[in-house]
Amino acid sequence: MIGGAEKLREMIDRFYDLMDLEPEFAGLRALHPPTLDGSRDKTYKFLSGWSGGPNLYVEQYGHPMLRARHLPYAIGLSERDQWLRCMARAMEDIGLGENLRERLLTSFYQTADWMRNKAG
Repeated sequence: MIGGAEKLREMIDRFYDLMDLEPEFAGLRALHPPTLDGSRDKTYKFLSGWSGGPNLYVEQYGHPMLRARHLPYAIGLSERDQWLRCMARAMEDIGLGENLRERLLTSFYQTADWMRNKAG
């Protein structure tokens, strides 16, 4: 759907590059460790299985338990929206088609909204 492992890796790398470089994503970046290597790797492995490829995350870490794993981080509307804007831009930057981007963003929105654990 996304274009295979290489295209998925490109999308994840662009997402984290944008998060690291663009001031509009500073709130989101602040929730991550100083180096993003581990985050890049875990997100790639999770989205590999989520998008129909090898279930790399589950094989290495077990059930994702996304909400539980994100509870230590204050995630509100701003963080959710930064994540979605950053991912939307990453998908556009790597050349995913508009219909696919819209379908993915709909799914990403549902998950990102479910991750919220603070008001506002």
